[in-house]
Amino acid sequence: MYELVQVGHRSYYINAPVKIGLYLAQENQVYLIDSGNDKDAGRKLRQLLDKQEWTLQAILNTHSNADHIGGNQYLQKQTGCKIYAPGIDCAFTRHPLLEPSFLYGGYPPKDLRHKFLMAKESPAEYLTDEALPQGLTVFPLPGHFFDMVGFRSEDGVVYLADCLSSKETLEKYQIGVIYDVGAYLDTLEQVKAMSGDWFVPAHAEATQDIAPLAQYNIDKTREVAEKIRAFCAQPIGFEALLQKLFVAYDLAMDFSQYVLVGSTVRSYLAWMRDQGVLTVDFSTKLPLWQTVEP
Repeated sequence: MYELVQVGHRSYYINAPVKIGLYLAQENQVYLIDSGNDKDAGRKLRQLLDKQEWTLQAILNTHSNADHIGGNQYLQKQTGCKIYAPGIDCAFTRHPLLEPSFLYGGYPPKDLRHKFLMAKESPAEYLTDEALPQGLTVFPLPGHFFDMVGFRSEDGVVYLADCLSSKETLEKYQIGVIYDVGAYLDTLEQVKAMSGDWFVPAHAEATQDIAPLAQYNIDKTREVAEKIRAFCAQPIGFEALLQKLFVAYDLAMDFSQYVLVGSTVRSYLAWMRDQGVLTVDFSTKLPLWQTVEP
């Protein structure tokens, strides 16, 4: 674990629980793409950089989920590096309480204020083209989280953050975390058509052919939508719908899974209502979702 893997002349990734990109900008100056889950991840990254005699210039966060920004604070204190994050995710990186608050829909209980959903705060600056080293470009990957981005190196390596999951992860959890379902599907179609020498997703193996995995993620996303449509054949409340999905997929529920899957299901409902697939009725003072028959 935390093995350094070279995939381009200047491009690497660190094979950690969440893959971390690394770009060698100059002889000994590097940029990290994300920083892992916590202080311990940050310490391991620092040790790896010290062994290579590399100087960390900046951390380029793809988005603000805790498992991608958790090492920020430690690494900045140790190295003085800059931290950058895109758009809305910059605010979440500066104020990590926003993530569990967003997922829960209010002030989160202690059950949700832990390192897996709430990283240590770090003084991120807005990610712009000017923050990038020569040879590295940024591109949008909307859908999974607010303003998530990926990076492409001049030597043909594409870092894809959380825009898709491995087959093993989807088989285990079934419902991936999605903020904007429509944007997510559009992103997957774009990724499926991308060219590159290597693709490095954060939660799947690096590969030279990303199209099959992108299609698998598309199919899984549409499968979940179809289950929701079927469960809404008769008027149903959100909690009852969520229960049916957990039972159908044989998922274990705890507070974290309740908010992660629950937030995603709300995103499906919003997307399907906007598409005219579902309607919602408030006449009983209990929101009831129902499929719109063609």
